[in-house]
Amino acid sequence: MTRLLAALGCALALASCAAAGGNAGVGSSGQESAAAAPALPPETMRWLYGSGEAAALSIQTFRNIAEFAIAHKGRDARSVILATGATPDAPSFTTCGDKPRAVVFDVDETVLLNLGYEYWQASTGSGFDSAVWDAWERTGTQAVAPVPGAVTALRNMRAAGIVVVFNTNRQSTSAAETAAAIAHAGLGPAVHGETLFLAGDDAMGSAKDGRRATIAARYCVVAMGGDNLGDFSDRFNDSNLTPAARRTLAGSGASAQQLWGNGWFVLPNPVYGASLKGNFDSVFPPEMRWTPDAAAR
Repeated sequence: MTRLLAALGCALALASCAAAGGNAGVGSSGQESAAAAPALPPETMRWLYGSGEAAALSIQTFRNIAEFAIAHKGRDARSVILATGATPDAPSFTTCGDKPRAVVFDVDETVLLNLGYEYWQASTGSGFDSAVWDAWERTGTQAVAPVPGAVTALRNMRAAGIVVVFNTNRQSTSAAETAAAIAHAGLGPAVHGETLFLAGDDAMGSAKDGRRATIAARYCVVAMGGDNLGDFSDRFNDSNLTPAARRTLAGSGASAQQLWGNGWFVLPNPVYGASLKGNFDSVFPPEMRWTPDAAAR
């Protein structure tokens, strides 16, 4: 999931997102000035970080991931990482052979909740600031919590002989601190270059397909989890895709439809990211609009 996309999302989407900022590990250009501190956290933050519904949905998803991965780790396992050059609308997959079985997770708001950082944004009314995020990566290792359901799921998969791999857009320069945050939340171990892959590990920046190819060369990845569609394929985060086209690429009738819950698993995140892009026309097509005045005619 990327914070650069999030800055766009906050500007274009829910007003409450203005205090929420973007996604982890990719710098924003410039610094947004802090607004007056709000009386309450944004509704999106209250839902993701404070509600029982978000916890229940995350637990449900992690249970499904673990059950799927354990059931599909046998000799006939198939990879769920797209082969080089493949896209969600023309999918083909890497081969498994005898490679160790693995699952791949994004980190921020997929397995790890950045409570300390999001508190700072919510309480100060600040937008995303790349310098502050960099400081958070280096010093915020104790102010994180696991996403509900993640600790149990990861423990069960490891007990079944499945390697847990993290692929995040946190920076490679803070690899030790990221591993420490993951361990503090009870989600570790994470070893840079073995089970932890970060932005800066290759020349592709925040794009993850290159890192996924590196992971797929070493492991047979039987399941992936993320809170942004870019955690499954960079094609979903193509800047040329409109929100409607992105939804079509992922949605009903699309080739990718067969993968949701069948190797690809999405965690909820209404706080930041590409999912928050869109205006009235892209979210509410003209032919689907209704008003009480129209009904009274």
